[in-house]
Amino acid sequence: MGDPFDFGQRISYKYTLLMELTRFTSIMLYTAFLLIGGVMGCSKSPLERNPYLYDLSFQQEIPLNLPQYDGLRFAGGSLTLPQFGHKGIHIFNLNGNDFLAWEASCPNHSPNDCSRTEITGVLAECSCENYRYSLATGQLLTETNTGDTMYPLVNYYIEKRGNSLYVSN
Repeated sequence: MGDPFDFGQRISYKYTLLMELTRFTSIMLYTAFLLIGGVMGCSKSPLERNPYLYDLSFQQEIPLNLPQYDGLRFAGGSLTLPQFGHKGIHIFNLNGNDFLAWEASCPNHSPNDCSRTEITGVLAECSCENYRYSLATGQLLTETNTGDTMYPLVNYYIEKRGNSLYVSN
């Protein structure tokens, strides 16, 4: 038979391994809880919705091969589709391949007789307060001193598939 001392050393070795494994597991669990708690604890500020323009639901195909859409065939080209959105939708060809779609109603007051923005080059201009917005970014370019929260143009989803654009919200 084997030496009883050997048996005791084996038990002690196994006990040490078990203790090290338990310690390692505890450290890993603690680290996992810290990571999960850190990720779950991060909060984002809620998205501030534009109080003047409520969400609309629509979907429209724009076949680029039709002559009424020729203005969209080149970079910087744009046009307005008045039958969609609150006051229409501005479509802007950013670089020849990428398109943007914006609500034509000025986002900084309730829709009214003068709130439809008009395209002037690469800008959309509101005749109510003469606000100017970039069609490339949607951002308000006019300086204001009102102290009120100012909103960018409302963006709509747009996708190019083949020779057509699909705009929706």
